[in-house]
Amino acid sequence: MTKRALVLFSGGQDSATCLAWALKHFDYVETIGFDYGQRHVVELEFRQVFLSQLRSRLPELAHHLHSDSVLNLSVLKDVSDTSLTREREITMLENGLPSTFVPGRNILFLTLAAAVAYRRNIKHIVTGVCETDYSGYPDCRDDTIKSLQASLNLGMESRFVLDTPLMWLNKADTWALADEIGGSALVDLIRTETLTCYNGVTDKMHEWGRGCGSCPSCDLRRSGYINWTKTTSL
Repeated sequence: MTKRALVLFSGGQDSATCLAWALKHFDYVETIGFDYGQRHVVELEFRQVFLSQLRSRLPELAHHLHSDSVLNLSVLKDVSDTSLTREREITMLENGLPSTFVPGRNILFLTLAAAVAYRRNIKHIVTGVCETDYSGYPDCRDDTIKSLQASLNLGMESRFVLDTPLMWLNKADTWALADEIGGSALVDLIRTETLTCYNGVTDKMHEWGRGCGSCPSCDLRRSGYINWTKTTSL
């Protein structure tokens, strides 16, 4: 029986690593992305570049890769007021959450992904959320994902599995996982052809990848890469 998976792929480091993980573990893999009016919407362009380069540079890994789709979720921008959906300074809010938190985003993403998976007869839905080394988003927590999985299965009379291969990994571990799956070729592809920068800066290339180098997402990516390279040089 063919093992099928749908990967939430944003064009960033974490989802790219999850895509590689899914390609290693499943016989048939589709990808899905979301255009929600994010300030770093350029990440959607990197999605296509990464998928194309993955097929050409790592064909042995990508041979299970099939169709890709992007859903228009501009309504999410209409109902939110955050630093990812507005031109606002990235700060910490009084409630202890960063201003980049988009309420309901991951819940909506996974719900719509499940609807697509239902139609496509796909059981496994793969997402790059984690609560080990992240920005404090409550919809990235393991408890949230487990609860949502139960609700989706009840509401759709299904047996979906929400796979979270990065849930208990820090950013250094995520780089290490990419290296384990695809070696230096995959690491270099993720480093150069993914974008996680909240400011959508693409013309500044660092040893850890593209980005402004100062937003919280760049900070996590840089520190993870530095910590990982320290372990590889021991």
